[in-house]
Amino acid sequence: MTMSLVNHITVNHIRKLFLDYFARFDHEIAPSSPLVPHNDPTLMFTNAGMVQFKSVFTGVERRARPRAATAQKCVRAGGKHNDLDNVGYTARHLTFFEMLGNFSFGDYFKEGAIELAWGLVSKELALDKSRLLVTVYHDDDAAFDLWKKIAGFSEDRIIRIPTHDNFWSMGETGPCGPCSEIFYDQGEKFAGGPPGSPDEDGDRFIEFWNLVFMQYDQVTPEQRIALPRPSIDTGMGLERMAALMQGVGSVFETDLFVALIEAVAELTHVSPTGPQAASHRVIADHLRTSSFLVADGVTPSNEGRGYVLRRIMRRAMRHAQMLGAAEPLMWRLVPALVEEMGHAYPELQRAESLISDTLLTEETRFRTTLARGLAILDEETASLASGDRLPGETAFKLYDTYGFPLDLTEDALRPRGIGVEKEGFDTAMARQRAEARKAWAGSGETATEAVWFALKERVGATEFLGYDAEKSEGAVTALLKNGVETFSLKKGERGAVILNQTPFYGESGGQVGDTGELKGPGLLFRVEATHKKLGDLIVHEGVLEEAGEAGLAEGVTLVLEVDHERRRATRANHSATHILHEALRRVLGDHVQQKGSLVAPDRLRFDFTHPKPMAPEEIAEVERLANEIVQDNASVDTRLMAQEEAIASGARALFGEKYGDEVRVVAMGRKEATSGHAFSIELCGGTHVRRTGDIGLLSIVSEGAVASGVRRIEARTAEGARVGLVAQSKALAEIASLMRAPTEEAPARLAALLDDRKRLERELADAKRKLAMGGGDGEASQPITEVAGIKLFSRAVTGVESKDLKGLVDEAKKSIGSGVVAIANSAPDGKVGVVVGVTDDLTGRFSAVDFVRLAAEKLGGKGGGGRPDLAQAGGPDASAIDAALAAIGEALRAKAAQ
Repeated sequence: MTMSLVNHITVNHIRKLFLDYFARFDHEIAPSSPLVPHNDPTLMFTNAGMVQFKSVFTGVERRARPRAATAQKCVRAGGKHNDLDNVGYTARHLTFFEMLGNFSFGDYFKEGAIELAWGLVSKELALDKSRLLVTVYHDDDAAFDLWKKIAGFSEDRIIRIPTHDNFWSMGETGPCGPCSEIFYDQGEKFAGGPPGSPDEDGDRFIEFWNLVFMQYDQVTPEQRIALPRPSIDTGMGLERMAALMQGVGSVFETDLFVALIEAVAELTHVSPTGPQAASHRVIADHLRTSSFLVADGVTPSNEGRGYVLRRIMRRAMRHAQMLGAAEPLMWRLVPALVEEMGHAYPELQRAESLISDTLLTEETRFRTTLARGLAILDEETASLASGDRLPGETAFKLYDTYGFPLDLTEDALRPRGIGVEKEGFDTAMARQRAEARKAWAGSGETATEAVWFALKERVGATEFLGYDAEKSEGAVTALLKNGVETFSLKKGERGAVILNQTPFYGESGGQVGDTGELKGPGLLFRVEATHKKLGDLIVHEGVLEEAGEAGLAEGVTLVLEVDHERRRATRANHSATHILHEALRRVLGDHVQQKGSLVAPDRLRFDFTHPKPMAPEEIAEVERLANEIVQDNASVDTRLMAQEEAIASGARALFGEKYGDEVRVVAMGRKEATSGHAFSIELCGGTHVRRTGDIGLLSIVSEGAVASGVRRIEARTAEGARVGLVAQSKALAEIASLMRAPTEEAPARLAALLDDRKRLERELADAKRKLAMGGGDGEASQPITEVAGIKLFSRAVTGVESKDLKGLVDEAKKSIGSGVVAIANSAPDGKVGVVVGVTDDLTGRFSAVDFVRLAAEKLGGKGGGGRPDLAQAGGPDASAIDAALAAIGEALRAKAAQ
C-alpha cells in the first residue's frame, strides 16, 4: 500500500501537536479516561471526550483548573452509538477512534472557542483556508458574527442549520446548546454537496471538528433556561483529521493503519489493495478495539461489555479466516499495535501479554465454533441465489445459539450477494427481549431490566450451590419491594431477596424455580418462587412471615433451605426428559428435536418435532425403552467442559438454546458398545438425579399436537407416576365391577355396550322422525294443504333435536315433490327453531329466507338466514309457533297470487 503524506505529518504528530497547542493556552492535559465509564452507568463504553467531564458540566464536580484538553480513546460498537456494521466498507467508520477535544468549564465561551479553533486549523495545521467552511445553529447569530470576524469567512461559507444536527444535548434534561461544525472541502473529484444540501452525505465535504456551546439547562422537555456559567466542549476525530492532513481518501490509508494493515498482509500473504481490502481494514480496526478494551479490564463473555468485545473479536477472526489464515492471527498483530500506539497509551505496553493471550484463546475456540456455524449457514443458504435474503429467524438462531452476530452472518454472505432479512431478525430479537422482561412475580409490579442490571453491577452474580446442596448459608446482598430496591423488609411484606450464594434453582431451561425457606434468628422468609435474571443473578421471591422490629436487612446471614420433596420430584422429571428425548429419537428417527419443555414437581411436558401423531405401539415402545434405562439404575454423570469439547464428545446441543464457553454435560445410562457413549448426553444447566433409578418410573399420560410438525408428550415419574397408575387401576376395577365382568374382559364388554347404545340411538332417532312426520308412510297422514295451487307442508313437532330439523324438511320436500315445507320445533329450554324449505322448481318464485324471517318475527326473534331453497331461524316465544307457521302460509298465498 502506498501513502501520500502532506508535510509528512503522522497520526502521532497530529495528536501531540493538538495537545501541545492547547497546553500553551493554559489547558490542563488530562489523560484519556478508561473505555469503561466510571461516572456514567448509562453508557456501555466511553464514546466521546466529554464523558469523563460529565459531572463537571452538570455541576456535581469542580476542577481546580477551568480548562482542559484530551486525546480520548473511544469505542462505538454497542447501543445507540454503533458503527460496527459499517467498518471496513466505508472510508471513515471505525469502532475504535481517538477524539481530540478542548474544554472550558465556565471560563472562555464562543469567542474564545472559535479563536482557538481557528488558530489551530489555520496556523498549526495549516489547512487551506479556501477549502474550509462552517455551520452554526440557525438562530445562533453570535457564532455567525464571530466566524465572520475571526476567520474572515464570507456569509456563504457560514451555513445556518435548523436541525438537531447543530444542537447538542446531554439528555432529555441537563446542559445543552448550539453547535458549530468545521468542514473541509476535498474538491470536485468527490461526490456530495455542502452541509444542509440534499446531497450532504457525500464524501466531498468532511466534518472534522465540532464545537459545542453549552449555554442552556433543559429543566423540563418544555422549559430551557440559560446556564449561569456557559461552557465549551469540542471534539475532533484524530483519524479523520489525519486522512485530511495526509491527503488520502480513507482513514485506513493513514500512516497508523498502513502499518497495521501491512502487518496483516505480511502474515497472511494477501495483498491489502485487492478484492479483500475490506478484511484487512476490519482486522486492523478490530485489533485496536479489542486490545484497548482488554487493557481497560474488559474480558470476552456472553453478556454486556464482554459480549460486545467477543463480537468484535470474532468478526475480525472471521475476516482472518477469509484471508486464508490457517492458524490464529490476531495475537500475532499485537506487537505492531503496541509499536504504533504504546507510547501515547502506556496501558497497551503494560497489558501486551494479557492482550495476546486473550486473543489467542478466543481465536482458538472460535475457529471450531466458526466452522460449525458456517456449515449450518451453508446448509441454510444452499438454495439461495444472489439477490435473495436469508430469513431473519435463521440469522437470529445462528446469533443466539452459535454466537454468530448479525454482522458476521452478513459478512459471510456478502461475497455471494445474499442479504439478511433484518426485519425478521429484529422481530426475533424483540421477542427474546420481551420474554426476558416478564412481570416480576413479587407484588405484580414489573422490575425493569435496568433494576437487575444495576443490581448485578453492584452486587455481582449469585453463586449457585444447588447442584451439590439443598441447604446452605448466604448473605443478603440486596432487597426489593414492589420491584424497587429497599433497605429492609418488614414482617408481612412481600418482596425479593438476593444473596451472594444460594442452593435455590432459578427458573430457566424449562425447569421451575425452587421454593423453600430463608431463616435467621427471629426471621423467616418464605420463598414462593425463584427466578434467574441476566443469566446468573438469582432472585428469591416471597413473603417475610417472621421478623423482629428491624425486619430483614442487607448484610444479614441466613440459612437457606430448599423444599426437598419438591426439588426431588422436579429432579426426577427433568432427568426423565433427557431419557425421553433420546428414546423418541431412537423410536421415531433422528429428525426428532426438542422444541420446548416444562419440568415441574408433579409432571413433565416435552415438545418435539414429528410430522404426524404417534401410533399407540410407538408410544408403548418409547415408554418401554425409557423405563429400561430407568430400571438399569446407571449413574448420572455431570462434567464441566468447554463447549467444543462437549460437542466433540457426543453431547447434544439444542438448536435455539444459548450456551456459554463452559457448559455442563449430563450423561445418563450405561456406555453403549455401538457408540461408546452413554444412552443420553446433553448440555444442560438444570438439576438431576444421582442415578437413573431415582426416576422410579416414567409413565406417558398423553400425546398430542401443539403446532404444525410439533407434538407434545405429557408424562409423570416416580411418586406421581405411581399415584396416577394406581388411580387408573382403581377406576378400571370399578368399571369392571359395574359391568359384572373380570377386569381383563372389561374393555371388550364396554366396547360391545357402546355399539349397542349407538344402534339404539339410531333407532330412536328414526322413530322420533317418523312420529314427527305424522306416524305413517301414507300421504293422508301428512299435514299437507294446498295454498293458491302450491303444496304447503306445515307442522310443529316435539321431541326432535334442532339439528335434525333440516333433515325432516328434506324428507318432506321429497314427499310432496313440489311445494313449500315449514317445520317448527320447541326445545326443552323454551326456545323455538323453525326451518323452511322450497323445492328447486319454485325457488325462482319463492325464497325460504323471506318465509323464515316472517316466522322469526312472530317468535320474537330477529333475522334468520340460509339459501332460497333452505333457511333457518329461531326465537324465544314457544307460544307463537302456530302463528309463525300461519304467517308462512299467508305469505305463500300472497306471493302465489302475484
